[in-house]
Amino acid sequence: MANLGPSIEQLIDALRCLPGVGPKSAQRMAFHLLERNRAGGQRLTSALSQALEKVHHCKQCRILSETELCSRCSDGQRRQDQLCIVEMPSDVLAIEQATHFQGQYFVLSGHLSPLDGIGPEALGIPQLIELFEQDTIQEVILATNPTVEGEATAHYISQLARARKIPVTRLAHGIPLGGELEYVDSGTLSHAFSGRESI
Repeated sequence: MANLGPSIEQLIDALRCLPGVGPKSAQRMAFHLLERNRAGGQRLTSALSQALEKVHHCKQCRILSETELCSRCSDGQRRQDQLCIVEMPSDVLAIEQATHFQGQYFVLSGHLSPLDGIGPEALGIPQLIELFEQDTIQEVILATNPTVEGEATAHYISQLARARKIPVTRLAHGIPLGGELEYVDSGTLSHAFSGRESI
C-alpha cells in the first residue's frame, strides 16, 4: 500500500475488522468517509462509541441488550417452557421476523470448534445447564446452523437436555419452498430424504 499517512492507514486497517471487508473495500470506505461524507463518519463514530459503551449481553439469554434483561426475557407474556437455542443474535431476529415463536431464547454466540479453541465454556453451556435444571423447560428447540460444527453443537446440547429428561426438537432441514430437486445440492437432498415425514 502506498504511504497514505498513519491516520488513513489506521482507519483502513480498523475497517478491515468488519466481516467480508478486505483491503480494497476498507480503502474505498475510508476514502468515501474522508472525501464525501465526514458528517456520516462523525455519526458512525458517535453511534459506535455509544453502542460499545452501552450494549452488553442479557444475563439470561445472552443476546445483545442495553439492559440487564433484554425485552424478551423481561416479557411476562412469553412462554417460559420453550427454549430455542441459536448460534448468533442475528438468528433470534430472523426467527422473530419469520415465525410466531413466543418462547425464550439462548444465544451461544458461536458453535463448538475444538480446533479454534471454542469449547462449552465459551458458549455459555454451564449457564445453559443451570436453565435446564430449573425444571421449567418442557421443550428445547435446537436452531443451530446445518453445518458440521452446528450439527455437533446441536448433538452435544441434545445429550445434555435428554440427560435431564427434557424433550428436544431440531429445526427441519431440506428443500427450500419453491425449490426444484435438480438444483438442490446432494447433501441437502440426502438430509431431506432421510428426514421425510408422513402427510
